[in-house]
Amino acid sequence: MMKLGWYHDLDDTERRTYWACFAGFGLDAMDTTIYALVIPALIATLGLTQAEAGYLATASLAGAAVGGWAAGILADRIGRVRILQLTILMVAGFTCLAAFMSDFWSLAAVRFLQGVGYGGEAAVGGVLISEVIRPGLRGRVAASVQSSYAVGYAISVSLLPVIAALFSEEMGWRVFFALGIVPAGLVFFIRRLVPESGIYMQAKAAQSDGAVSPPVWTIFTGRHLRRTLAAAVMSTGIFGGAYVMITWLPTYLRTALGLSIKSSTGYLAMNILGSLVGPLLYGWLSDRIGRRPAFMTFLVLQSGNVAILLLAPIGLGTTIVLSFFLGAFQGALAAGMLPTFAELFPTSIRASGQGFCLGGGRGFGSVVPATVGILAASLPLGTAMGACALCAYGVAFCATLLLPETAGADLHGDPGARDPRPVAPGRADGHAVTPHLARTDA
Repeated sequence: MMKLGWYHDLDDTERRTYWACFAGFGLDAMDTTIYALVIPALIATLGLTQAEAGYLATASLAGAAVGGWAAGILADRIGRVRILQLTILMVAGFTCLAAFMSDFWSLAAVRFLQGVGYGGEAAVGGVLISEVIRPGLRGRVAASVQSSYAVGYAISVSLLPVIAALFSEEMGWRVFFALGIVPAGLVFFIRRLVPESGIYMQAKAAQSDGAVSPPVWTIFTGRHLRRTLAAAVMSTGIFGGAYVMITWLPTYLRTALGLSIKSSTGYLAMNILGSLVGPLLYGWLSDRIGRRPAFMTFLVLQSGNVAILLLAPIGLGTTIVLSFFLGAFQGALAAGMLPTFAELFPTSIRASGQGFCLGGGRGFGSVVPATVGILAASLPLGTAMGACALCAYGVAFCATLLLPETAGADLHGDPGARDPRPVAPGRADGHAVTPHLARTDA
């Protein structure tokens, strides 16, 4: 039986770090999902084409690719917590700035810079929570951070009908983007209450004793190369499939199925509810059967769900049920990458490695929603979405076969170790003593 008793096993530092990462990812998710909800308004008021709308989605994902790796490199050098604060501020600031843009190119520039912040926050937050949480709980706790995406998405979806009722279509999307400044307030909480990762501080202490900081290309050398490439390809498939649905599902519900804003909100609510449950399912399952089997299970389930939802002749009742599972399976897949990628790399290159794999996946995956926009010019939107998403999930499944099993890897060992060490049996119950976590005034 799946339980949330792990939360009561967390100490004060683990809990503060958990809520900082949960809130940061959730509020940034609110900012990034606003775009998908205002696509119809942008097309109507700015005269954008469907292809241009797809390019704007791609601009954000390309920015996330750059931001994930860049933030990871910086986090390996100046600290996880400092970079987490910076990236949250970037997402909030550039989302708000989008409210003042009036053409495709200015929106594309702002979307790219917002993506830089979002990609960096997701990568660095994933490393921070994975390093702070003890091995036996890591899968469940780190994966549950991903469920905050559903909370952020729920906030933006809840605001949509309110803004639509209070403002004209031309003004409404600007007000929506302006609300994106809200996550900036979280930085004050992080600055005062969240300590730096003890594992990172140990690694920095080792470097100050004479160890040399590895170059940024270390993740592409030796034994790290296969892990880096396999993880990046897997995340490309997972993110590619996800962003097809995130970007185009609201438009599909309103145009292909003919639903109003009010009616489509109900379908999106089911999708969001699934996104809240899915990460908890992955964390529970992966801590029991392993990361790879859990990934493969959810990839198969998601592929079948997408095929039925978009390509089969089904009624609206079935659609709303499948919308729940769409969110659940995608949430599970996205959640699994946080602990898994952190377990692939040693401390000195962990943020760089995770940042590249997540950022690269977002960047290369950004081609997929843009491709949907192009194909939709000659194919039904549902067909274009289904074909692109299924291809993406197939790529992810193949890449998963090339990854090692990492469940229970002990990240609390020697910071100079070349690979995460398998956790001792006595540590796998989640009750091992958490190393001291040094506080910083970042």
